[in-house]
Amino acid sequence: MKKSKIPENMRESYLPTPMQVTGAFFIVLFAAMSIYLCRYAYNNRQEMMSNSYNSRQKILSEQTVRGSIISSDGEILAVTKSDESGGQKRLYPFGNVCSHVVGYASKGRSGVESLANYWLIRSDISLKEKAGFTDAGQKFPGNDVRITIDMGLQETAYKALAAYRGAVVVTDVQTGAILAMVSKPDFDPNEIDSIWKDLVEDKDDSRLLNRAANGLYPPGSTLKIVTALEYIREHPGDYGQYSFNCTGSFRSGDEVIHCFHGTSHGHLDFYTSFQKSCNSSFANIGLGLDRKSYEKTLSDLMFNVDPGLPFKTAKSQASMDAGTSDGDLMQLAIGQGATVMTPIHLNMITGAVASGGMMKKPYLIGSVTDANGKVLEEGGPVGEPVRVMSEDEAAVLTEMMRLVVNGGTGRILSGTEYDAAGKTGSAEYDSGHKEESHAWFTGFAPAGDPQIAVTVVIEEAGSGGEYAVPVAKRVFDKYFE
Repeated sequence: MKKSKIPENMRESYLPTPMQVTGAFFIVLFAAMSIYLCRYAYNNRQEMMSNSYNSRQKILSEQTVRGSIISSDGEILAVTKSDESGGQKRLYPFGNVCSHVVGYASKGRSGVESLANYWLIRSDISLKEKAGFTDAGQKFPGNDVRITIDMGLQETAYKALAAYRGAVVVTDVQTGAILAMVSKPDFDPNEIDSIWKDLVEDKDDSRLLNRAANGLYPPGSTLKIVTALEYIREHPGDYGQYSFNCTGSFRSGDEVIHCFHGTSHGHLDFYTSFQKSCNSSFANIGLGLDRKSYEKTLSDLMFNVDPGLPFKTAKSQASMDAGTSDGDLMQLAIGQGATVMTPIHLNMITGAVASGGMMKKPYLIGSVTDANGKVLEEGGPVGEPVRVMSEDEAAVLTEMMRLVVNGGTGRILSGTEYDAAGKTGSAEYDSGHKEESHAWFTGFAPAGDPQIAVTVVIEEAGSGGEYAVPVAKRVFDKYFE
């Protein structure tokens, strides 16, 4: 055995003292914390910059002319102009049409003005160029943000919604890009300073609320997409053998479910129950579902959780557990009761059906460029698409949604060259004075090779087939013209 060359009387001096060990520990800990804080600051730089307590935000704003927001088809949606006195004013050329999606940058921020604030108040031109602006006594030109909105579709959706209250969401099925997002009642962001007091005190119309992302509505029969998916999962080999005779209502104990306007649909199978949107048949289907399995399906489809989109979105809510009563289960199966969801969440589920079972997270930022047009950052969805149903399940739902258009409650869309698939809904709710119905439609086209998904909700309108489908048709027509 080889003998140590260190003399016995000197070996102890080569061993680290407790103080040295402690010092080394804290050095390593400090280094780890520094690395973590640097990574955290980088990964969350946009949120930190936009924090109201961050004084650097004010400094950048004073040095920089806020960048422009531009649509995917090149239209200027927000721009900063200098007035005769040398002051600057934020202008919104399309006014009310983009009020919720573009937002405002005065009296706080909303929409893309908030989402992309980190980039809009920065100037990433070269130091040499900045020196030139400094010498001339001018502010630096800010970065520009191009968003996914297509103004042709945005204006079409806005005009189609007309004077109704509600929302329209249009997305690219393949990518999740938001092509149009309209919410009414709206406001003119050019007048935000003068109308602010009226807006914040407006309790009846809630004009500041982006109903597309944060409006919570009972989904009505559009939720039958989810109920049908659960039934297919629990009956993979025999869902085609389902049979039901509709007399216009369905009773279980003390709970009675009525079909819309009391319509008696007669003999139905699984497909025609969906095509005719029979509440009685789906209440019957709901009663036979396994509560634990249905709860998991709702969870998989992102109910009761923050969907994690890059902008503020409300949580859709659908209560289901082992203790859910038969009455509540029937209400849930037809999208009534305590169930509420946002239009953009319903659009996500619709897009998942269209894309063979893959759910994508909608996004608005297309790219960020400096004042010279150099691309600084490419936008895109947050995270990877998530499989929420199998390709076979999505194919069955697609066929059922095609039947809705071709001979069902969505027949206004039948006969078009783009061959749409969809689901209507008439969601009943108690307004406090009488029972009203929100009109819904959600669908995609072409059914055989989906490109866009369109979701429409119109408050207090009545039948989805009569009111929401025509709005969706105008959007589809514009896209495929």
